[in-house]
Amino acid sequence: MTDRIDTAPARDEAQAGGRRRELAAATVGSVVESFDWNIYAVLAPYFAADLFGHGKGGVSGVLGAYATFAVGFVARPVGSYLIGRLSDTRGRRFALSLGMAVIAVASLGIAALPGQRTVGAWAAVLAVAARVVQGLAFGGEAPSVAAYVTETAPPRHRFAFSSISYGGIILGSLLSFGVLTLLIHTIGKSGLENGGWRWGFVAAALLGLGAVWVRRTAPESAEFHRARARAQARQGGRQPFPRMLREHRWAVLTVFLNTLGGTVGYYFALVYLPQYAAAYHVIDKEQAASFMTVVLGVVLVTMLLTGAAADRFGLLPVARLGFGLPIPLVGFLLAGLRGGWLSFQLVAVLLGMLVATVLGTLNVFTGLLFPTEVRAVGLGVVNAATIAAFGGTFPLLAEWLGHHNGLGVIPAYVTVCTTGPAFALLTAMRVPSFASAVREAEADVQRTPGTA
Repeated sequence: MTDRIDTAPARDEAQAGGRRRELAAATVGSVVESFDWNIYAVLAPYFAADLFGHGKGGVSGVLGAYATFAVGFVARPVGSYLIGRLSDTRGRRFALSLGMAVIAVASLGIAALPGQRTVGAWAAVLAVAARVVQGLAFGGEAPSVAAYVTETAPPRHRFAFSSISYGGIILGSLLSFGVLTLLIHTIGKSGLENGGWRWGFVAAALLGLGAVWVRRTAPESAEFHRARARAQARQGGRQPFPRMLREHRWAVLTVFLNTLGGTVGYYFALVYLPQYAAAYHVIDKEQAASFMTVVLGVVLVTMLLTGAAADRFGLLPVARLGFGLPIPLVGFLLAGLRGGWLSFQLVAVLLGMLVATVLGTLNVFTGLLFPTEVRAVGLGVVNAATIAAFGGTFPLLAEWLGHHNGLGVIPAYVTVCTTGPAFALLTAMRVPSFASAVREAEADVQRTPGTA
């Protein structure tokens, strides 16, 4: 009895330390993933001419930059399958470390790219190649993080862990706008266009190398170890991917619906909104981009509160409210922005908060849909394919619409996509493992209403 009492605090402390390392490993990678990916989007108007050439009013260069942004997303499903298989067979930590190392090296490559004046059209070709490599790595990053957090988070705080880990995405975006703001105030717009944009990608590479070190010190998921032991005991081969999709069709549909709303909302509200507002002459583009640092701070706080609320009151009540509000409010807010009776600052903050309610629970919400043995690859391929089709193409689509007098279509398009998470709540309950986990969590909340 004495030994058990003496060793319990040490064991609890070791478990707490492990969970902190697990959460840090997931979150720091999310920060780098978002920063590396979005620094390209926010700097695109400044390096477009350097890498993609000049056109009338700079339009062709910007379109080329955004097209390359979209091409990177096309590689994500392939990366989700390749790295997802490694994650499901060799371990979460191995996949997370490998993906982050590739991301960092590719960012350094973009920073060193020669311009059009030096190598002509090869500048654009090399930029596309670097983004494809990054796309492969990013495709495996998000599902491996979701799997890792789902498997390592304490049951009573799983959505808090989800919001913190996905909050790294917002921190990365915040950093990308912060770096842009810093560069604008130090070297100016002309300095950015004359090569200063390269410093943004240098910062991305350094952050990535730091994340690799953090992840190498994190423990492997105990749930993954148990799943691998079961697979070895069965001595069965890998399940064919098409069969896996058929057997988990409700999980596949749920991931698609949830990702649809999340990715379109994210890339519109948190990446493209300054361009959209500038097109209607509501606010200067640089001024709007600078204000996005405030918006992203609000989004991060909202995500953390959403995760805590889901742990405290249960996922379904919080999700029903948070997933339903964007449907009537997106069109209203954008009408107010265009009409001038709502300020850009207010609209940006409110749109960001609406997106945050979906993102705050996303990692665990989707992670619970698949069994451990196929969690990373099943979740990853569907997630990446949806992002590639709807999120990665959004800036390009919006830019194209803007130059063909079609920006009025965007509010309806965004509203339709944001209905996805609301429908995902219905399809998710058709997945037995998800429904069981949600019901157990709700029962736990009812048994201990005074605890968080």
